[in-house]
Amino acid sequence: MAARAVAPGRLRRRLTIAFVLVAGVSAGLLAGGTGLLLRQSWLDASLRQAAADARYQLVLAGQFLPLTEQRGTELLTSFEGSGRHVVLVDGTIRPSHPAYAPALGARLRASVADGQLAFQRSTPAQRPRLLVVGGRIPGSTAELYVITVEDDIAADLNQVRAALLAGWVVVVLVAAGVGRLLARRALEPVGRASRAARALTEGLLATRLPVRGRDEFSVWAASFNEMAEALEAKIAALSAAQARERRFTSDVAHELRTPLTALVAAASLLREQLDRLPDDARPAARLLVGDVVRLRRLVEDLMEISRLDAGQERPNMEPVDAPALLRTIVAARGWSDRVLVRGDPVALRTDPRHLERVLANLVANAVEHGGGEISASVTAAGPMVAFEVSDRGPGIPAAHLPLVFDRFHKVDMSRSAPGSGLGLAIAREHAALLGGVLSVRSAPGVGTRFRLELPAHNPGGVPGPTRPDEGAREGVRDEPGRRDQRERA
Repeated sequence: MAARAVAPGRLRRRLTIAFVLVAGVSAGLLAGGTGLLLRQSWLDASLRQAAADARYQLVLAGQFLPLTEQRGTELLTSFEGSGRHVVLVDGTIRPSHPAYAPALGARLRASVADGQLAFQRSTPAQRPRLLVVGGRIPGSTAELYVITVEDDIAADLNQVRAALLAGWVVVVLVAAGVGRLLARRALEPVGRASRAARALTEGLLATRLPVRGRDEFSVWAASFNEMAEALEAKIAALSAAQARERRFTSDVAHELRTPLTALVAAASLLREQLDRLPDDARPAARLLVGDVVRLRRLVEDLMEISRLDAGQERPNMEPVDAPALLRTIVAARGWSDRVLVRGDPVALRTDPRHLERVLANLVANAVEHGGGEISASVTAAGPMVAFEVSDRGPGIPAAHLPLVFDRFHKVDMSRSAPGSGLGLAIAREHAALLGGVLSVRSAPGVGTRFRLELPAHNPGGVPGPTRPDEGAREGVRDEPGRRDQRERA
């Protein structure tokens, strides 16, 4: 079997998404952690360098003691001239440069007032970003705050953040591609198995899966092949058995035909002489005549179903007046007083002989095994023509509905009632030959309804598509058209 790519499906998408999520979350955590570590490391290094520089600047500021107004101004001018931005607090707050005059926080001022070296940073949104390190000038109560500009560090951190984000995006994209590829390769055996199973359901029993390697899929493929081989052998055996059964049925019917002809002739003569027989012999003679008639009907049914199995029946399509045909069937068999026929004229092109056989079996089944009011109707249903035969009899038990169209099946297990059990099976075969669908609905104590649907314009009698029966109502079980009539005897 040629290998094909598995069509995209939910499972593949789920596997790809799962792979992307795992890779994305892992890469995101790694990138976020790396960014935080780098940021903290750079800020700590900047603080250590600023603190060391502030200590040195405090020592230099001691040269301007005692601080007067003039010496304080000289101190600020000296630091600004050397490239250092400072803020001097000696009763008043005086920055060396107006652009670098941050607000000194209360905590910073309190720590410096206690003689400690303290710092504060501006918020990330503020520009420029400043680091302020302050302390008391040795030998004085004046405070000096050395300002360090950290814009370069902020720019470097932004670049690192952008690089990590770009790397995370690349990882996610690569993970999506790799995940899709792995999902496709991982699910390819599943796709092959699905196609193989579908081929088996379509009747391609020679379908097998390739066995490659020793992984779980290979074991699965080997098991599937064993199952397919067993199924093929079983179906071949069943087909052979069915062929033997059909040959046996045909042979039996033909072998019985010749002696049955003589029996029928003798039974006809015996029936004409019933009144001349002794009283004690007359019941046995009637029983014999009745059994010969039943045997003749059984042989005729066997020969008919053998012809259908052999494909010897060919429909001859022609226009048919469906309501008139239905009324003719009922009147010809003397059922007019029991069966109510309804229906408007509808256009139908089919084989009247095969259609008559189906309808006759359905109505006969209702008359013999049904009860109450029996009706037969025909209506147009879009491109289809629907025939319905219903009764108000005892109904069919739910356990028998799946078997109602099987050959020789009877609801009465004693098999004492009339009928061969082939009528519904024959009706089903004729309906299929006309391209129709036969279905049944029944419930004990409610009655039974058979429905035959035929294409209104069928050029060649090609069997139409099967369909499930109508929705079941409460207490009613549908039979999805396995056969096309019932025998409840």
